[in-house]
This record gives sequence, C-alpha cells and structure tokens, in this order.
Amino acid sequence: MIGATGAEWALIGLFLPVETGRGCRPVGDNRRFFDGMMWMARTGAQWRHLPSCYGKWNTIFWRYCC
Repeated sequence: MIGATGAEWALIGLFLPVETGRGCRPVGDNRRFFDGMMWMARTGAQWRHLPSCYGKWNTIFWRYCC
C-alpha cells in the first residue's frame, strides 16, 4: 500500500471531516480512505478493482460521491 507519508498526512488530514459512523457500523479511517482515493486517481481503475487494503470499494465510493 502506497499512500501519504506522515508529514503529508499531518497537513492533509486536517482538511478531511471526521466520519461520524453509520448506525451499527464502525467509523472508518480517514487516512485509509484518502489513500484509496489517491490509488483510484493514480490508476484510473474501476471502483471494484480497488485493493482490499484500502477497505471495501463501495464504502470508498460512497464517501467520495456523497
């Protein structure tokens, strides 16, 4: 998994809103979400091809779209 370095995340993480959770589902990690979004931007792949190390593809998709 290639993502933001610690120094980069210290700057970027401040701009992402904290996820509040959705009922019985646990709150996701913003850094993992951001790294998944960067993977999508770099590769141009379809959402279903997002590697599982970034989380479920549909969760990343809905956080991106909404």
